[in-house]
Amino acid sequence: MHISRILVYPIKSARPYEPSSAEVTKHGFTYDRRFMILQVQPDGSLKNMHIAEYTELSLLFADIKFPQDQDAANASVHLVWRPPHGEPKDLDIPLLPDTTALEKIHVTMHSSPTDAYKMDDQYTKWLSACLGYDVVLAYLGEHERPVLMSTHQRTNQPQTQGWLSSITSKLPTSLGTMISGEAQTDDKITFADCAPFLVVNETSLRDVSSRLPDGEEMDISKFRPNIIVSGADSSWEEDYWSELQTSSNVKLHLVQNCVRCVSLNIDYATGKPGTGESGKILKKLQSDRRVDKGAKYSPVFGRYAFLGKGDGGKSLSIGDEVTVTQRNAERTTLDWPGIGTTPAPA
Repeated sequence: MHISRILVYPIKSARPYEPSSAEVTKHGFTYDRRFMILQVQPDGSLKNMHIAEYTELSLLFADIKFPQDQDAANASVHLVWRPPHGEPKDLDIPLLPDTTALEKIHVTMHSSPTDAYKMDDQYTKWLSACLGYDVVLAYLGEHERPVLMSTHQRTNQPQTQGWLSSITSKLPTSLGTMISGEAQTDDKITFADCAPFLVVNETSLRDVSSRLPDGEEMDISKFRPNIIVSGADSSWEEDYWSELQTSSNVKLHLVQNCVRCVSLNIDYATGKPGTGESGKILKKLQSDRRVDKGAKYSPVFGRYAFLGKGDGGKSLSIGDEVTVTQRNAERTTLDWPGIGTTPAPA
């Protein structure tokens, strides 16, 4: 197997950019989901904007522009608004804004709170004009959100090892079989939903596309992955992947399933809910992909992943070989409060 695509989302719920390689950190790819858009409510409060509810965010494209000297301090997030009718508009936002004079706001996402910075009016007014309602743009800055799901293998989760992990399985790792329990204090994330990385199996996409009429294919980017792995022998084998090792010496611990919502049904060309069979893809997957006991009504596609200990600062590249070094004997169970069947905190 190998990495066929890498997707980085500078702004949550906007369209990603696809570098040929990207640096990994324990919080995800560098610059991934460091910004998020929030809608201003009539009472002045702010509401998180997720693409499932705000389908028009699929018309917002985000790229990163580096200067010739590749200095991130002078780089920008290049936004392009591409409505189905009318001319596109673009805007540059500092990739690393100066937060000294910015107002601090509080953001809670999936019951996981953090502080962030409200970007200057010039950016929020541009976005508000595009979307047709008042919004603010939040920058995460030095903050991260706590992880609320288990990120370590539980002792009652039997595993089988590949050739590499059979040698190292008795050594403790950041998320290995010798550690059990809940998320650790250093397990932090950005504005990503539940984990630093989302890994998907391209072979499984063929199964999804087979549910559509002849000539139609499912767009894998609708699953919002970070890492797309190609070359797997069969569909859905990733349900049991526990640990991946790449030829660039990066280890990924795949800890829980990603369960899916109506965002899969969006027509990315129009920014509206899809029509026809492609607009029913969530229901089609519900027929046989509700395989996580922790979210019994939601279909599964992909695995949430955390970086191996000491691998921060390394890079992943398209073409890197991928080896499954550890598999679970049973599927994992999603336990993020409020996303699965576990009640959200009061």
